[in-house]
Amino acid sequence: MTPLVVAAVLVAAVTHASWNALAHHIKDQLLAFTLVGSGGALCGAVLACFVPVPAAGAWPPLLVSAVLHVLYQLLLMRSFGLGDFGQMYPIARGTAPLVVTLLAAVFLHEWPDAWQLTGVAVASAGLLGVALWGIRRKGRGELRTAADSRTSQLPALTAAVATGLAIASYTVVDGVGVRASGSTAGYVAWLMVLEGVAIPVYALVTRRGELPAQLRPVAAWGLTAGALSVLAYGLVLWAQTRAALAPVAALRESSIIAGAAIGALFFKERFGTPRVAASVLMVGGIALMLHGG
Repeated sequence: MTPLVVAAVLVAAVTHASWNALAHHIKDQLLAFTLVGSGGALCGAVLACFVPVPAAGAWPPLLVSAVLHVLYQLLLMRSFGLGDFGQMYPIARGTAPLVVTLLAAVFLHEWPDAWQLTGVAVASAGLLGVALWGIRRKGRGELRTAADSRTSQLPALTAAVATGLAIASYTVVDGVGVRASGSTAGYVAWLMVLEGVAIPVYALVTRRGELPAQLRPVAAWGLTAGALSVLAYGLVLWAQTRAALAPVAALRESSIIAGAAIGALFFKERFGTPRVAASVLMVGGIALMLHGG
């Protein structure tokens, strides 16, 4: 984890939180992810004209990753539709690093040292625990019982955790694919093209002639989010060619702090002691990871 890799992943983290916030800002999540996919596919198609085509060995993981990314987007749409951005985003992102650590150890034989393993655990388990602890909902005019609150949040929690598992899966698959590609930019370009067309095609089939008029008012927000998604993941994939997957994945989840701040500033969601504790845990976990690296 050189300073350049750390800087790239931190920029990716803030960029990632920003495009997710833009997508959440659009109330109709199908429209949001139609524009995100379209913007990403357009950027990928332009980039593909100027960079090398990935090597043959990269295409199997590239195709698998495209499917996993579409699944991730569907789950993210579901979680954003069910819960607050400032809660769903941390849960989805906080689930991923520990799973990445396990998968990278099993399939890529990337065994973290004691410092890195402790850092990953502190940064992700702590943040995930705080996010889960902080979930509470109010009924109309009165506070629900704890049992009712947990029951009402179960679909949102399930979607957010499943999103995290999808993130972990495509992170490991892309770690394999980008290292075999011979061209990080080429891998990014084709991944964005392949994953970006699925949801727009679905929206076109289901919304038909109504789609253009529905997209027009939110097009600028959604397409900007799509372009930011390309930049964010491109930086992460570049970092994965220069460092082990687990610390990159954990450091990337500093986006949780940015996401919580965005939720408080722009969506008027509560930023209190749990989020402060999450920030402290994340900084401590990052410090332990970098000490190990």
